[in-house]
Amino acid sequence: MYLLNAFSLQMLAEFPASVTFEEVNELPEGLESAVGHKDTAAVLGVPFNRQNVSLKKGDTAYVAQLMGGRLPEGATTLPEGFRFKYLKVTVS
Repeated sequence: MYLLNAFSLQMLAEFPASVTFEEVNELPEGLESAVGHKDTAAVLGVPFNRQNVSLKKGDTAYVAQLMGGRLPEGATTLPEGFRFKYLKVTVS
């Protein structure tokens, strides 16, 4: 399962597909980082890993969606007023 910093329709390997989003309070262990934004990866404490992700029916991924604006360049911690919303993305 991947940890993403965004979700795109280009990530869907097959159509038609149904995608559900469920907000979760925390991320599970063992996710493979596919976080393609250096500052977001630094704040999350995961490797920066810009890669193409292809999700098929039955796959699950997690998105750490930054809320509050754009991170300042070089950020290593969340600025005041920022937070992450964690979403479980399931493709069926």
